[in-house]
Amino acid sequence: MALSHNILVLNIGSTNTKAAVFENDHPKFQETIPHGPELTRPLSGYMEQFPLYLERVKKFLADHHIDVGQLDIIVSRGGLTEPLSSGVYLIDKRMCDDLRSGKYGRHPTNLGPLIANDLAGPAGIRAVIVDSPSTDEFHALARISGIPEIERKSAFHALNQKAAARMAAREMGISYAESNMVVAHLGGGITVGAHCQGKVIDSTIGVGEGTLTPERTGTLPLMTLLRLLESGQLSLADLRRQLTSEGGLLAYLGTSDMSQVETKIRQGHEKALLLLQAMAYQIAKDIGAMSTVLHGKVDSIVLTGGLSNSAMLVDSIADRVKFIALVKVYPGEQEMLALAAGAHRLLAGTEAIKHYSQPE
Repeated sequence: MALSHNILVLNIGSTNTKAAVFENDHPKFQETIPHGPELTRPLSGYMEQFPLYLERVKKFLADHHIDVGQLDIIVSRGGLTEPLSSGVYLIDKRMCDDLRSGKYGRHPTNLGPLIANDLAGPAGIRAVIVDSPSTDEFHALARISGIPEIERKSAFHALNQKAAARMAAREMGISYAESNMVVAHLGGGITVGAHCQGKVIDSTIGVGEGTLTPERTGTLPLMTLLRLLESGQLSLADLRRQLTSEGGLLAYLGTSDMSQVETKIRQGHEKALLLLQAMAYQIAKDIGAMSTVLHGKVDSIVLTGGLSNSAMLVDSIADRVKFIALVKVYPGEQEMLALAAGAHRLLAGTEAIKHYSQPE
């Protein structure tokens, strides 16, 4: 008889924290805890937000009468670390130090492994991440930027992109490891990846590149941006906030809630319609670009993430890219199940744990 394992799953994103307790790969309790910009704006840095996020996770545990000591493992969505291969990694001091420093980038996901480690230590259990956002399978061409000192580095929604791609492959009766797909994760952050024979060989990057999102700017006109910084009209701190949490739809429309944007459109709000169409337009351009990475040999275009619940957005994207390949849509995220499944594979002994290390 297979052993039963209790797994705490944490997934901190730019707009909410998802917390759940799984028995093996079956959820027992799950909750989505919102934390919009109105809560985080007064806090000047990510580490100042740590106690707020930790307290909310502890409240989730208390509300469901969960004793951390009765858990077998805690698994978190990974943060922005050094480039890693895909797999299950132990959260250790070195990883936590890199996440705290923002050495490889600043994002709310950096807090997840820190919270998992903080809870797991006193309980004497392991804390791990699965298929980190810093999963790096880029080919050499994808790394060139135009400045020798700046290398493009992989930073995308690896967990959900890979989970959705595997679902599409199963439905199509093909192997993920032998297929080519373009996958767009549409959420608080948006990334579009080229999946070639089971590896993501290129992708837009979650912060500072790609399309505008509900709260992020995406790619900006560089020379105009430099002039604003030089003139003093825009400070580095202001730019950082707009890049990560105060740009995109929020900056234009005063809301990052897609349901509110759709309501505005139905009420005849022309600016809201323009912004939704602009987001779809930019996503479609990125899908087209990633299709060229695959030499046009694309088995499917996969749309996933929370924003793929928006028929307005999905239809506008599909209308532009359906000539490339079959468009498959998986609304919402598969991340919680993918995290639990990775931890369960580790506990069941079917996957070995990996250890974080500094690059040479």
